Amino acid sequence: MRKSRRTFMITTAGVASSLALTRLAFADSPKVSDTEPTAQALGYKSDATRVDKARYAKYAAGQVCGNCTFYQGKPSDAFAPCPMFGGKQVAGKGWCSAYSRKG
Repeated sequence: MRKSRRTFMITTAGVASSLALTRLAFADSPKVSDTEPTAQALGYKSDATRVDKARYAKYAAGQVCGNCTFYQGKPSDAFAPCPMFGGKQVAGKGWCSAYSRKG
């Protein structure tokens, strides 16, 4: 019984450390600028209210990165990584044409 408790404690500490380091790594990753080539290609805006609705008819009010499937943070996070931008951070209140509502 003692061995399994020790294994559990070591595993739990390792997982917690990994998660903490991952959060720190994300905190240091660069933020996407609206003017970057990938951002322009995807119509990314750090403020979804500034989306060109004529050009991106798919956009609807309430669609923001924070409630997108690709957003790798909590919906309340101001910034979080997005795989559409190589893991760079996008604004939680932003939007791009790859938007897909989280299930």
